Amino acid sequence: MAVATYGPVGFVDTSLRDGNQSLWGAVGVTTGMAETALAAMDRIGLDAIDYTSSTNLLMGAKTHGENPWERISRARAAAPETPLSAISTGMRFMSWDRSSETVMRMSLRLMARHGLRRLQIAEPMNDVAQVIEVARWAKEEGIETVVAAVVFTESPVHTDASYLGAARAYDACPDIDIVYLKDPGGLLTVERVAGLVPAMREALTVKRFELHGHCTTGEAPLGYLRAARLGIDAVHTGIGPLANGTAQPQLEATLVNFDAAGVAVDIDREAVAETSRILAAAAREQGLSGGRVMPYDLSTHVHQIPGGMMGTLRRQLGELGMGELLPAVIEETGRVRSELGYPIMVTPFSQFVGSQALMNVLAEHSGQPRYSRIPDEVVRFVIGQFGTPLGEIAPEVVERVESLPRTRELRQPADARTLDELHADYAARFGRVLDEEELLLRIVMAPELLESVLRSQAAPGWRPKPPAGTASEFVRAADRLPNWRTIDVRLGDEHVRLVRDTGAAR
Repeated sequence: MAVATYGPVGFVDTSLRDGNQSLWGAVGVTTGMAETALAAMDRIGLDAIDYTSSTNLLMGAKTHGENPWERISRARAAAPETPLSAISTGMRFMSWDRSSETVMRMSLRLMARHGLRRLQIAEPMNDVAQVIEVARWAKEEGIETVVAAVVFTESPVHTDASYLGAARAYDACPDIDIVYLKDPGGLLTVERVAGLVPAMREALTVKRFELHGHCTTGEAPLGYLRAARLGIDAVHTGIGPLANGTAQPQLEATLVNFDAAGVAVDIDREAVAETSRILAAAAREQGLSGGRVMPYDLSTHVHQIPGGMMGTLRRQLGELGMGELLPAVIEETGRVRSELGYPIMVTPFSQFVGSQALMNVLAEHSGQPRYSRIPDEVVRFVIGQFGTPLGEIAPEVVERVESLPRTRELRQPADARTLDELHADYAARFGRVLDEEELLLRIVMAPELLESVLRSQAAPGWRPKPPAGTASEFVRAADRLPNWRTIDVRLGDEHVRLVRDTGAAR
């Protein structure tokens, strides 16, 4: 271990939210599994745990029948010392539709009520005014720490000047506590880190500064090390199987690199190892693969398709028996992105662009023109319901969208109902006054899904099952063997040294 000359650098764990979402489709971690892992994580000494998002909560309800509020409150009880964080795009909760201020405030209030202390706002347009407004709402509704993202991408219209302008605005905002550079596409090269991180560090005169990268191109671990030498306050990492791949760099490997480079950290490594064993057991029990170390791959800089979305495209084309069209869809994704004004390829815009690209390729494959079919979400994007992209939307796309009868239907006035009006409307509909928890879920969730969730029992607890051939089984087997004095063996993560008590045998 080198003498510490940099840091100290803190860590935000992303295993249960971003790792689960990037590698396991947001369905591999149940409430019980999170509960068990969090009890160990709480001892690590993390700055925070990136625990959930509206997507994460919705997938828990769809896949496991879990109540979102129970998922949060049980996590809070399992990890009382470490701040639990949610991530939000700013104006959306459990739906692709843009939420009203009333609904957003309710969601923030309920997340805080059930135990989330930190909110990461990653507005996908880098709309500074919107982030600042949501930050104010969050503080007013009980969130303790607000983290504003400067979302990184590469395009002809996204510049360092725009990133630094956002950083300065957030630095001046009293409702924002931390700023983080968020790289959802894994596009930050070491060279870009060397230029952008010091410039943002200088712009942030009073705020802490964090870095969130993805390993998609293989460069994020190197970028983290460079950032640690350039004054970053914390990095976002995963643990064990819920790291690497298209998720974040692994904490264990990052610690090795930081130790060698003389970067000071304050982490309980035994607790890290215990958490890793728990998550490995969760993966093993469900037959899920952990993230692998990614090869250096610059092709992502061309298409910018996030890893999870690439898997979805492969699956969709495979189900259609058209897997050979994947290269065409990848190429079309870049074309659609430019025609839509270069939206950042992050949720929900990456899904919009990918869906439109897939529809365009399938249309051309069947002899139809591009944009023969346009999803509602893309229509809403083009008519400005998600904000204004930095680039210009292609005039022919605007013309096509404006010609659709569906566009007129989607041009509805925003829901301006107050909280009292929402309570009154739903009380009239159901013949009783709903508490806020049920009211919000009825607003944002499909009725059949919500009824299933409301009927479900509490989510079951979970404990790791020992794998076949564990050390404990070996000890029992060895005890039946004759004529041995010592056995020293390592099985998986377990190291066992057996010494026979020969005196007792006499």
